[in-house]
Amino acid sequence: MKLYQSPKAPNPDRVVFFLRAKGKLDAVEMIDVSIMEQEHKTAEYRKLSPYAQVPTLVLDDGTAITESRAICTYLEGVFPEPNLMGRDPKEKALIEMWDRRIELMFFIQFAGWFRNAHPMMAPLEVPQSPEAAAKGEKAARTMAKRLDAHLATHEFVAADRFSIADITLYIGCGFCRVMKWEPQKEHEHLGRWYDAMTARGFAKG
Repeated sequence: MKLYQSPKAPNPDRVVFFLRAKGKLDAVEMIDVSIMEQEHKTAEYRKLSPYAQVPTLVLDDGTAITESRAICTYLEGVFPEPNLMGRDPKEKALIEMWDRRIELMFFIQFAGWFRNAHPMMAPLEVPQSPEAAAKGEKAARTMAKRLDAHLATHEFVAADRFSIADITLYIGCGFCRVMKWEPQKEHEHLGRWYDAMTARGFAKG
């Protein structure tokens, strides 16, 4: 398998951290794609990812899978241990529920703030919108408070154990640094959780 990814970009990192948590990082060939140099928009890359998305996982039979969550679902099936997406219907539902909440209510909201406010994104977000940036910032900060309240009574994000939901939130918090914001330093319980996730070592490579 080949994984077309962009180092330090959040969606590719979601897959890389997922593989590392499974101890399977060496099972996939990594091919770097520069987003800032717009390599993801080349005609050659669009043959694999028609919507110019990164990451893309290419299977041995040539099948190309985009969307980081879908890629992780495939990898969960291929490498079932350690389980990161739930062992029974209840666990699967709870983990997906929190994973989607984080993605839609925190991760994507922050991305809107970043894309519409950071100078380095001006060539990719044309035109940038201050109104969209402000809306995204407000939503991301609100969700950070909600997550902090949730983690006040939970060791992990979902199903009382480590899962892909923890990986998604960890990446989201780390990515916030590009806007000089570290929610894990502003919120006690989110900070405790973040330090515990860092200690697990799944983010190191």
